[in-house]
Amino acid sequence: MINFETLGRPVVFAFITWRHFYQIVYHCLARLRVLALPPVRNVLQRQIYFTGVQALGALTLIALIAGIVITTQITSLVGSHSSLTARILLWTLVRELGPLLSAIVVIARSSTAMASELAMMRIRGELDNLRRLGIDPLDYLIVPRVIGMTVSMIAITFYFQMIAIVAGLGFAALVGEFSFIQSLSSVFDLLDLTEVLASLVKALVFGVVIAGTSCLYGLRVQPSVTDLPRAVTRAVLQNIVMLFLLDAVITYLFFV
Repeated sequence: MINFETLGRPVVFAFITWRHFYQIVYHCLARLRVLALPPVRNVLQRQIYFTGVQALGALTLIALIAGIVITTQITSLVGSHSSLTARILLWTLVRELGPLLSAIVVIARSSTAMASELAMMRIRGELDNLRRLGIDPLDYLIVPRVIGMTVSMIAITFYFQMIAIVAGLGFAALVGEFSFIQSLSSVFDLLDLTEVLASLVKALVFGVVIAGTSCLYGLRVQPSVTDLPRAVTRAVLQNIVMLFLLDAVITYLFFV
C-alpha cells in the first residue's frame, strides 16, 4: 500500500527549501543598497578575496591540467590541425568545462566554508545578538556573501577558461607542428558571442545558486553542533545536483 504521507514529505520539504532560497535571493536583490555601508562592504571584500583571489592557486593548476589533457585528446583524434583544435577546445572549455570546473572548485572551497560559518554563528546565537542590536542578519551576513561569491564566480570562470585555453594551445604547439601565435589568433576569430554569453549566464547563475544554497543550509541548521556536518553536506550535495541540472538547461536553451 502506498504511503502518501511518506511520499509527500520530500515534496513539501523541496517546496519549502525552494521558497526559502527564493526569499534569500529576492532579499539580496532588493537590498543591494546596503553594500554602500562600510561594515557590509568589508564583508563583501572579504568574500571576494576568499572566493576569488585565494582560489587562484588551485584554479590555475586545475586549468593547466584540464587544458593539456583536453588538447591531448583532441590532437590524438584530429592530428595537427590548429584551427580544428582551437575550435573544439573553445567548445569544450567555454561552453561546458570552464563554468563547471570553476563552480566545483567554488563548491569545494567556499560553499562548505560559508555554510559552516553561518551554521556556527546560528548555533552560538550570534544571529540573535545581531537582531538585538537592530542589525538585520540578512543585510549584514547574506547580501555581501551572495553578491561577493557571484562576482567572484564570474571572474574566476573567465580566468579558468583563459588559462586552460592558453595552456592547451601552448602544449599542442610544443608537441605539434603548428604555431602557438597562429592558434591563439584563431581562437579570437572562432570565438562566438553566443558562447561567451552562455558562459557568462552559467557563471552568474552558478554563483547565485551556490551562494544562496550555502547560506540557506547554514541558516537552517538546528541549534546543535552535531547538525553542522549534516547541514554542510546537504549544501554541497544540493549545489552539485543543481549545478549539473542548470548546466544542462542553459546549454539546451543556448545551443539546441
